[in-house]
Amino acid sequence: MKKITSIYLIILPAILISYHGCIKKNEPPVDELLDQPQIDYFIATYYFPNYHVDKRNEQVHGTGWTEWALVKAAKPKFEGHWQPRVPAWGFTDEADPDVMAYKIAVAVDHGIDAFIFDWYYYNDGLFLERAIEEGFFGAKNRDWIKFGLMWANHDWLNIHPVSVSDYQSAEGPELLYPGAITPETWEQMTDYVIETYFKHLSYWFIDGAPYFSIYDLTKFLESFGSVEATATAVNSFRAKVKNAGFADLHLNAVIWGNTILPGPEKTIVTDINQLLQQVGFNSASSYVWVHYVKPDFPVHDYLNARYTYFNFAEKIADSLDLPYYPNVTIGWDPSPRTEKDEPWEDLGYPFTGVFINNEPANVKQALLRAKEYLANHREADGILQINCWNEWTEGSYLEPDTAYGMEYLEAIKEIFE
Repeated sequence: MKKITSIYLIILPAILISYHGCIKKNEPPVDELLDQPQIDYFIATYYFPNYHVDKRNEQVHGTGWTEWALVKAAKPKFEGHWQPRVPAWGFTDEADPDVMAYKIAVAVDHGIDAFIFDWYYYNDGLFLERAIEEGFFGAKNRDWIKFGLMWANHDWLNIHPVSVSDYQSAEGPELLYPGAITPETWEQMTDYVIETYFKHLSYWFIDGAPYFSIYDLTKFLESFGSVEATATAVNSFRAKVKNAGFADLHLNAVIWGNTILPGPEKTIVTDINQLLQQVGFNSASSYVWVHYVKPDFPVHDYLNARYTYFNFAEKIADSLDLPYYPNVTIGWDPSPRTEKDEPWEDLGYPFTGVFINNEPANVKQALLRAKEYLANHREADGILQINCWNEWTEGSYLEPDTAYGMEYLEAIKEIFE
């Protein structure tokens, strides 16, 4: 696999020193700080860690496979479709500490305070953990940035890539790893989280409590069989966190789609605020705008998606008794996860419409809208979450490509620093 180019590796130590110095040198004068809104912004970006070799992926896709294979193979699906996307840094190995150190340096210099890693743990254990446990933990500048976990407890389907026939078959794409876990796995998993991640010096805390986010509320409830049993499991986790010496646990819920209560009736939750309080969550957030925007096919205007999302954000914030952290999504195009030579049909994920007009100037306007939200919703404590640092096969990434370079990152730095 191609790693970060040799010139970057040669000059990496100097880059790290330079970036660390710039962080201090670029602080504005005191009189300028006094003119700014009295908000301490905290910018966290999701990080999707499927760009390193993992033994599970090798069993399914072959030796040395990473999701870079889909990025390289992507083709345009219609006239004017922007594919393939080409990473300006090359097809890097995120489990390499030097590669991760460079990402950290660039992120911090552009105003990113934390990576929220999509983190996978199934009944048979970990998946895609090497990006954190080898790349991030081994990076010499890991203390420059915080990291948190979003437990991505969704079903993992064999869609890398998926064909139209597999999608349309009665069985659908092959289920590789079910998202619902057993209560016994929950206890093992939370022990591992506390020891391996919460105790790391770079872990992200809110008011003295380690941040832990859960992606799929339906699968979470299904794991325990009832709301009451789920609340008991959360209380157990919270008690273990306190026994480990922390002030508390900050449990975050990702809000999207219809949350289904366990049981044969498949009852849809109508009062999400009540559910979150019953289970014991501390805050709510979002992962990506398409959870609230059904894209027109084959293209959907980014400006329309921005308008739709922020309408949702205002409404959900008004309906919750918990803080809601806003989201800015950079783009949307999951077509690389479909077979490259098959027809493009409106079938549902990953056969969906794609965002257009998400050039840096329009993303910058979304960042300004998020800044306005944070000024009007102080309960969010200035926390903004961005999708994504590197969702290359969903067309939503801050890492530089050969078209826009660092422009998305520069917009964050300009607006929030």
